[in-house]
Amino acid sequence: QVHLVESGGGLVQAGGSLRISCAGSGRTFSRYAMGWFRQAPGKEREFVALISTEGVSTSYEHSVKGRFTVSRDDAENTVYLQMNSLKPEDTAVYYCTAGPRGTVRDLDYDYWGQGTQVTVSS
Repeated sequence: QVHLVESGGGLVQAGGSLRISCAGSGRTFSRYAMGWFRQAPGKEREFVALISTEGVSTSYEHSVKGRFTVSRDDAENTVYLQMNSLKPEDTAVYYCTAGPRGTVRDLDYDYWGQGTQVTVSS
């Protein structure tokens, strides 16, 4: 069982940066691949980024590639999403999630946080 809590969301101007965090509980945190998804108002939840166990590999949704960076610190049971060059279309609730393998499908993940709001003003 993994309990996830996101933090660090907020309001930022277009072109700015924000780092959101996801703290996990449980001694098995390091065994999970971690994903970030987001959901904007009126839209379906979409994949943003993932990081495999031990941070061996990462993957990004096309529109955030080169602007967002996912990382993890297993000693602290935390995964991060550094977001640079933010755009108004990045506005959404961002969720972190844990699963046995990292994929772009939300159905493949077992545990979800409550989400953190990121709002980018133009």
